[in-house]
Amino acid sequence: MAEVDKTAPMRLADAVRIAFPKGGMTVAGLRREINRGRLIPEKIAGKHFVTLAGIEEMRRKCRVEAKEPDSSFVLPGVTRPEGSPTEQPGSSEMAPSIAAQDALSMKLQRLSER
Repeated sequence: MAEVDKTAPMRLADAVRIAFPKGGMTVAGLRREINRGRLIPEKIAGKHFVTLAGIEEMRRKCRVEAKEPDSSFVLPGVTRPEGSPTEQPGSSEMAPSIAAQDALSMKLQRLSER
């Protein structure tokens, strides 16, 4: 296939065929990008023309930046407490519970002291 001039105007159907040879884009898709302002057309004799350079620019504008993960799994012990600005959480263990019988005998002892 002969090399195409990237600045030569071409009809939308031809631009789709050349710029997206494996499919995925249609003439209607290019028209939507024109309406969104991401693809600059030329209108000659009532017909829209675009360039391959214009399509490359549109693709740059449409690129999606990779996002940072919302959370990540970190193995325990990777963040050392001395390097962390916040105090590291302690054990989630609760205070030892008092047996019901011990609680009752303490209550009875206080009542008898009155």
